[in-house]
Amino acid sequence: FFTGPYFWRLLRNTVALSLYGLVIGFPIPIILALLFNEMRCKALQKTAQTATYIPHFVSAVVVAGLVTDFLSPGSGIINNIVEAFGGERKYFLMEPRYFRWIYTLMNVWKGAGFSSIIYLAALTAADESLYEAAVLDGANRWKQVWHVSLPAILPTIVTMLIINVGNLLNVGYEVVILLYQPATYETSDITNTYVYRTGLLDGQYSPAAAIGMFNGVVGFVLVCLANKLSKRITEYSLW
Repeated sequence: FFTGPYFWRLLRNTVALSLYGLVIGFPIPIILALLFNEMRCKALQKTAQTATYIPHFVSAVVVAGLVTDFLSPGSGIINNIVEAFGGERKYFLMEPRYFRWIYTLMNVWKGAGFSSIIYLAALTAADESLYEAAVLDGANRWKQVWHVSLPAILPTIVTMLIINVGNLLNVGYEVVILLYQPATYETSDITNTYVYRTGLLDGQYSPAAAIGMFNGVVGFVLVCLANKLSKRITEYSLW
């Protein structure tokens, strides 16, 4: 696997997709949870939460089909908007430079709302007296969020961050398989899709097992490093 022709491409794409998800996808559930917590109208809060939770329960096959339809060069709504503003229609799923953004934004839409539940649960444990003290000290809503709400969920944020770092090489290959094609292998082919093609389609079980072991070892090392770094910087850690 290390000396094969695809190692660096697979490693680069896997890490890139994970970093896109970490940088873009990780903070959004936290922001959503903080926004939901600040909503005073309970009916509006429940409606907004339900609207963001629903995509999680939609099959990845259905979501990938929706993305394909939206990005269709013939009748896709995205291309209709581009054309309305004077642009040219494009087959986005055939262009490698767009794949990472499409994959990341799709996952954010599908999973951000449901992931925010974890942080909302942590916010319920925040001491109300701290908010009252902040109000007495003249803190506005923004300062209450920054100095009370965020510290209350910091241990949860750290735990989830360590888990995400440990899964750096464990990108969800099901969605990638549904969206990628040979024309976009340059930016979409990852270790897990290579395992799928090598192990299941070509029947080469030994190389597929070796790649799986490589992912597991790297994940274990990353979890240990992230845990140690978190303990040193924030004093919070898994162990």
